[in-house]
Amino acid sequence: MTFGAVQKVFGLLLILFSFSMLPPVIVSLIYNEGWAWPFWVAFGLIFGLGLFIFLPVAHSRQVLRVRDGFLVVVLFWTVLGLAGALPFWLAPNPAISVTDAIFESISGLTTTGATVIIGLDHLPKSILFYRQQLQWLGGMGIIVLAVAVLPMLGVGGMQLFRAEMPGPMKDSKLTPRITETAKALWYIYLWMTIACTLAYWWAGMSLFDAIGHAFATIAIGGFSTHDQSIGYFHSTEIELIAVWFMVLAGMNFTLHFMVVRRQDLRIYVQDSEFRLYLVVLGSVITITTLALYDSQTYTTWWDAFTKGLFQAVSISTTTGFATAEFYLWPPFIEILLLLASFVGGCAGSTGGGIKVIRFLLLIKQGVREISRLIHPNAQIPVRIGGKTVDHRVVDAVWGFFSLYVASFSVMYLMLAATGLDLVTAFSAVAACINNLGPGLATVGPHYADLNDTAKWILCVAMLLGRLEIFTLLVLLAPAFWQR
Repeated sequence: MTFGAVQKVFGLLLILFSFSMLPPVIVSLIYNEGWAWPFWVAFGLIFGLGLFIFLPVAHSRQVLRVRDGFLVVVLFWTVLGLAGALPFWLAPNPAISVTDAIFESISGLTTTGATVIIGLDHLPKSILFYRQQLQWLGGMGIIVLAVAVLPMLGVGGMQLFRAEMPGPMKDSKLTPRITETAKALWYIYLWMTIACTLAYWWAGMSLFDAIGHAFATIAIGGFSTHDQSIGYFHSTEIELIAVWFMVLAGMNFTLHFMVVRRQDLRIYVQDSEFRLYLVVLGSVITITTLALYDSQTYTTWWDAFTKGLFQAVSISTTTGFATAEFYLWPPFIEILLLLASFVGGCAGSTGGGIKVIRFLLLIKQGVREISRLIHPNAQIPVRIGGKTVDHRVVDAVWGFFSLYVASFSVMYLMLAATGLDLVTAFSAVAACINNLGPGLATVGPHYADLNDTAKWILCVAMLLGRLEIFTLLVLLAPAFWQR
């Protein structure tokens, strides 16, 4: 373990994050709110801590190894969640506890979108902007941003990139240099955010709401500047724009990059994961629409379709926006939507869940095992896109799935032990580990009514989901700390 390199990177990343406290100050000045001191205090504390950690090893020439990258990522997201809570805790509005402030911060950075704050319509603009900004920074990963804009790190960017980026196939690079890869991803991320902002603004949102909701949409976050979420606007145009960009943000950003570089839309349809992604979305949309109309939840096909379309896409991609109280819909639809969030978005997207590519590999592996029963001596490879998948990738997917189920089960039991009913406990863990946000029963509208113990458990669930299980749990292995 090269602790000098870890300390150097960790300090620099904290310094970088401290500057995220300044845009809300500007928003506060624009709207004449008369106070911005919580953000100035947070900026000073985080910047000072980063400097304190960085300066002793500023001249270190140690290089990060792969397992060092894991430690940096886990440390960063954990400390980031704590540091990001400072403005929420210090601000006079909302007046929330330390636990709630940390929960809100981690929920934003992990793009979960589970909130404990009630009365969003009455919050200061600076706090609202800060919530949305947290999700936008967490969407692509502030560490990938650091690799893109801080090549001065000089301590092995690929190690951070592998530890940070979601999905089972992290070694594929879009460009020869890792800094160029990170820049390419962030350019796409930025331009999608700008396009989404302009579309929302054109459809009738104020510029402030358009920017805030674009941050959350492209990050697959789900935070809103209003208690009624997207439903506040009562606009079909805004809902359809949100659906379009949620679908795009739930796709693999590598595909977006390749389509732009080669100027060939066929790259999308040639991708096996993308095709399954569309099949899952299409199936959930269709079933939800039919069930809403058949149950007379909505009396017209148009209402059933628009409400079903939005909620199906929002929950399937783990965004968490809402235009209706889906947690009050018939139980069949509630369960269908919640299960769809387990699939989530594509690998290399800002979405949560287990990821479409993993489900595709699990399906293909299951089909292969059935074929082996029929033909015991046959050599049957697992193929995706015409290419044979390395058996180590398949093994890693099974390992991930096993740890996912085990982690889910343990946290489900722990939540039930705190006194929550089983539906609330199950949906809360599902919504947080899948980085979805809204759940069922008590946690349908918000998480404010949960006890503090449950909130801390769910904070761990959000981090597990954001860091994709392995990155966090690998630190618990004794072999990780051996030389």
